[in-house]
Amino acid sequence: MYRNYFKVFFDFIFSLVSLFLLTPLFTIVAVCIKLDSKGGVFFLQDRLGKNGNIFKVVKFRSMSEKYELEGGKNKLKETDSRITRVGKFIRKTSIDELPQVINILKGDMSFIGPRPPLTYFPKKYSEYNSFEKQRFLVKPGISGLAQLRCREIHDWDINIPIDVEYVNNQSFIYDLKLFLKSFSVFFNTSNIYSKD
Repeated sequence: MYRNYFKVFFDFIFSLVSLFLLTPLFTIVAVCIKLDSKGGVFFLQDRLGKNGNIFKVVKFRSMSEKYELEGGKNKLKETDSRITRVGKFIRKTSIDELPQVINILKGDMSFIGPRPPLTYFPKKYSEYNSFEKQRFLVKPGISGLAQLRCREIHDWDINIPIDVEYVNNQSFIYDLKLFLKSFSVFFNTSNIYSKD
């Protein structure tokens, strides 16, 4: 009942309100991105969603346009020259993630859920085993259990079992706790880049 009805309703209403409230911030960030470097304001990338369906995640562009076309093939480091000046700030503050409220409004994502992986990394959907595919039984989220518990760890072998744990324990109270906790770590700027 909660997963299929109430959570869908909550996501729609709250994303609509969030989009309205964030419009001034979105406008400022968009102008800064355009003044700082050539290219579009948003970065669109194919990701795997619920049941392995492919959708385009929306983020603010934080890298030079020519490198965005690589689609995340190479891991980023904090001093990476591919990241723009504005990009460094919006990545550190997680502001680059905020346009995903558009994905929530469209029904592709939720506020709380497993991180949506690339269509080819760490593997294609068909290559996940039956246990791992449980993480795709729910919509991916902007934040979630694995993101909060393992913010400093970029390892899918560790994160996927945590995603499955979330799916098996999903409830209104559980989501509310994760949602509130997300605010406390939103501006945590440590270890958001790959160390290898």
